[in-house]
Amino acid sequence: MMNLLKRVRWLTAGAMLLTSLHASAATLVLGGKNFTEQYVLTEITAQYLRSKGYTIDARTGLGSTLLRSAQENGQVDLVWEYTGTAAIVYNKITEKLDPKTMYERVKELDAKRGLVWLDASPLNNTYALGLPQEEAQKTGIRTISQLAAKLAAEPHKKHVFAMDAEFANRPDGLKPLEAAYGMQFSRAETRQMDPGLVYTALHNNQVPIGLIYTTDGRVKGFNIMPLEDDRHYFPAYNATPVVRKVTLDQNPQLATQLNALSAALNNDIMLEMNKQVDVDGKAVHEVAAEFLRTHKLP
Repeated sequence: MMNLLKRVRWLTAGAMLLTSLHASAATLVLGGKNFTEQYVLTEITAQYLRSKGYTIDARTGLGSTLLRSAQENGQVDLVWEYTGTAAIVYNKITEKLDPKTMYERVKELDAKRGLVWLDASPLNNTYALGLPQEEAQKTGIRTISQLAAKLAAEPHKKHVFAMDAEFANRPDGLKPLEAAYGMQFSRAETRQMDPGLVYTALHNNQVPIGLIYTTDGRVKGFNIMPLEDDRHYFPAYNATPVVRKVTLDQNPQLATQLNALSAALNNDIMLEMNKQVDVDGKAVHEVAAEFLRTHKLP
């Protein structure tokens, strides 16, 4: 009887050891794009999953289409993707979709490619029109409709709108935005520049209106007021963990862990983390570690 008990204990201990070895040997290739928010999201994910016993091979600094191709080809297991990017860039969807419908659509389309969209984060890094905060407070403008009304009331005043060249010229950019809100900028009022310079120009009061990204750290660091898109022109860009189905099948706890991480993110948190990197000069790994210290994840 004693020998039998010892044998059961050995078998149990052996099973536990095998489980532990399996967890530590699970290598995931984690991909990231080439801008601050993606570096931060990738580093948070890498640190979090390593703490859970995974071996992480993080490959950052990739363009969207290159990263997408790598995941479809099985070279990357996990990425943080944006619903709007998947809908518009990868799947060429041109119809206007609300955030929930867009998520469901890209989830359905990607399932056919062996890619699983987990829970979408509240983090929505979409476009916005931004004003210098001092100007927004002085005028009381909080929405794009209010801005359009102000422009209409001042037809002889020059209102310069700074944006990147892509937005100025693409078919879902400036022209349909003007149509959606009933406003019009003359050629002399549109100023094309590098996206990063838009924030500097707003901060220095060199332009009164600029095209910005809602979670860019310079929005907070440079005191820029994003206007509410009250007619819902801009598509949703909710950050979402997208994982190869075969990877989820091999790692049963991964979906739960990534869904918890996704739920812990939002625009305010991401704005602050991006600001710490881009404006305050903190290292990405330090910002990521602080996030994990202050958020309880399973």
